[in-house]
Amino acid sequence: LSETTAALCLSAAYRAAGDPTWHWLTLFFALLPCALVQLSLVFIHRDVTRDRPLVLLLHLLQLGPLVRCVEAFYIYFNAGRVEDPYVSITKKWQVPKDGYSEEIEKEVGQAERKLCTHTSAFGRASVIQAFLGSAPQLTLQLYICIMRQEITAARSFFMILSLLSIVYGALRCNILAMKIKYDDYEVRVKPAAYLCIFLWRSFEIATRVTVLVLFSSVLRIWIFPVVMLNFFGFYFFPWILFWRSKSPFPENIEKEFSRVGTTIVLCLLTFLYAGINMFCWSAVQVNINDPDLISKSQNWYQMTMFYILRFIENAFLLLMWYLHKTDIYMYICTPSLFLRLLLSYCTAIFFMLVFYQFCHPCKKLFSSTITDALLSCCKFLFIRKSPKSTVLRGKAVVKSENTDETQSSSKTIDSQKGNLHQSASSNA
Repeated sequence: LSETTAALCLSAAYRAAGDPTWHWLTLFFALLPCALVQLSLVFIHRDVTRDRPLVLLLHLLQLGPLVRCVEAFYIYFNAGRVEDPYVSITKKWQVPKDGYSEEIEKEVGQAERKLCTHTSAFGRASVIQAFLGSAPQLTLQLYICIMRQEITAARSFFMILSLLSIVYGALRCNILAMKIKYDDYEVRVKPAAYLCIFLWRSFEIATRVTVLVLFSSVLRIWIFPVVMLNFFGFYFFPWILFWRSKSPFPENIEKEFSRVGTTIVLCLLTFLYAGINMFCWSAVQVNINDPDLISKSQNWYQMTMFYILRFIENAFLLLMWYLHKTDIYMYICTPSLFLRLLLSYCTAIFFMLVFYQFCHPCKKLFSSTITDALLSCCKFLFIRKSPKSTVLRGKAVVKSENTDETQSSSKTIDSQKGNLHQSASSNA
């Protein structure tokens, strides 16, 4: 609510100042996530199929999340006063401690189940708001600050709200990834893990947005190919994997969905997936073949390749900005800014490594650590391609073959000697 209200006020200020372009772009990025959130609540969570015309009217007025918020608080404060007529039992495994894991049974009432549904809906809404509204909005407002060479109090407050919204959406992605991949275990995230995720995502997203804005401020036309290549590359990547797997079209996502409805849901999911990966690592990998639509395997190599390629891309965009910088940066130490942005992205990677190596709540379930995967990936990329290593490897193979031949020949000679000795002893 605060972010949307600030966006509307800032849009009105741009209109009053005679800037129709900034006015319409700010208004568009404020209303787009609101419409997508309403579509998610109506279509995916089926708020309208419960024969509630008032709820439908409030959704049309872009007030659907407020209805869910009021309903969630009403269920929460009335929970426990009346005994639930239906209680289910869930079983979760405890994360192993000292090699021992215990199964935990928990009773889940109807009120708690409804609150979990609301929590899931709010989590999806926060991710949509963060990466399809707040991220473009933050990029736009920072671009306006650079082009106008001024930072007003209203615009800075709005950018802080947008950055916090994006970081919170990325944090929700991490929590969602852990809950999906370790669904059989009771996951409890500690404050140190939250702090690492917050610092990791803050440095990563702030650096990415700044790099895109700096590049677009000097090469306005070339920013569109960069954005389109990133977006459509991540958008079609799950569909390419699905096409290569030659699997049938998923029909069991939801029983009440038709083929058209399933296609719309998959397109919205891949659209959101591309929007997340434009600015940061998504933490969840879309797998259209899976009934949950999310891959449950921990792919360290894909994560490592993402950060290596994204670091190279950021460095290249910063280099192009440095070579084509204009007079608006004459009062800024551009080499220092160049190095600070690269160092900031390395800081984000550092906190990411700390999280997965020490603070992840399910790190004892990993088959291999992320540092091992990073080292093996770097060896695969750099050591495997060097010609000296191939020559040495060839020499080692020849040497091993020669040693194997000498060992086999020595074994045959020894065996022949043993047979002669045995025959001589038997004759004796």
